[in-house]
Amino acid sequence: MKRIWIYQADRILSAEESRQISTALLDFAEQWKVHGKPLSASAELRDNLFIILKVDEDVAAASGCSIDSSVRFLKGVEEQYGIQLFDRMQFAYKSSNGIEVVDRSGFKELLAGGKIDDSTIVFDNTITYEHQLENAWEIPFKESWHKRLFA
Repeated sequence: MKRIWIYQADRILSAEESRQISTALLDFAEQWKVHGKPLSASAELRDNLFIILKVDEDVAAASGCSIDSSVRFLKGVEEQYGIQLFDRMQFAYKSSNGIEVVDRSGFKELLAGGKIDDSTIVFDNTITYEHQLENAWEIPFKESWHKRLFA
């Protein structure tokens, strides 16, 4: 089973930033190790916004030191591109304009103004396994943890 970690940028990345980050992600995944042994890992950038790291736990599971190395790598990406990847109070949702990102207060305002409602698709970046990307990542607001946060 593939374990995943999703990190969302606080803004949509440019095409050039996305290209550069995608290359860095591939390089990182190829050299990512656990206790000196290579992980069966992959990494991707989706929608110029989401970094998804994957590890096949049937081969070897990521441990504290390997997870720490991924965090160090991502902190470097943050610094190089002037983005935030660890701020869980940045919310991504789908609008008629595509995927948008807004902070907590902005999300609350959009809810109050009716621009976000129970049917608005939001992204649950807390999912932990690859199979959940299909049916639990992009979900209606009414089914999300976001709904409880803003109740």
